[in-house]
Amino acid sequence: MRLEGKVAIVTGAASGMGKAIAEGYAKEGAKVVVSDLNLEGASAVAKFLKKLGAEAIAVKTNVTSEDDLTRLFEETKQAFGKLDVLVNNAGIMDGMEPVGEISNEQWERVFAVNTTAVMHAMRLAIPIFLEQGHGVIVNNISAGGLYGARAGAAYTASKHAVVGLTKNTAFMYADKNIRTNGIAPGAVMTNIGSTMSNISEAGMGRQQLGMALNPRAGQPEEIANMAVFLGSDEASFVNGQVIGVDGGWTAY
Repeated sequence: MRLEGKVAIVTGAASGMGKAIAEGYAKEGAKVVVSDLNLEGASAVAKFLKKLGAEAIAVKTNVTSEDDLTRLFEETKQAFGKLDVLVNNAGIMDGMEPVGEISNEQWERVFAVNTTAVMHAMRLAIPIFLEQGHGVIVNNISAGGLYGARAGAAYTASKHAVVGLTKNTAFMYADKNIRTNGIAPGAVMTNIGSTMSNISEAGMGRQQLGMALNPRAGQPEEIANMAVFLGSDEASFVNGQVIGVDGGWTAY
């Protein structure tokens, strides 16, 4: 039980990688706060985690709302008295638009969820971690945060920004027993495609060139395994890293 007694928030946990991470944490002994805009889905996940023998609550959260995020952290402390691990998993895709096609609205929408919300959640977690003397942040980023041929301009830029935020936070608080790391999944079987609209024909055509190198799509549980490791004390000397989990896609 690598996470025995730890309390973890997982955003975007009603489906996909977030759901798998929540389940992985619960199986390793964590108390899990299942956060998602889809309260029905989050509640179903929390109910399942309880069947596994874990303690869990569901909190409806629009991560672009600072009020919602503040309430998420307040409800976490009310329910469990502390927070050990923050997993920023919630994210959306763009429409594969290159910079010449991106609209202000699309840019702002993608950054609001993928970047600004991550910063806001981290900003709320840090005072808790400083007060208790320890804490872990795991940011589920993307291979799109490391390379330029995995999505459109907005998504790629938003994820590159979180890579920088992850490394900077790791450095800034390394002497405070706070670790911050990221995961860079490759293609994974999730429903994130449902967040795409007005797909750019030109952008998609270019992006497909990189897809030809992808050996296979991963399963959400394969990403969750890395999130469990990074959240556990086994990763006590791992800080400021963004680890690719992509079946070798980015090795080419």
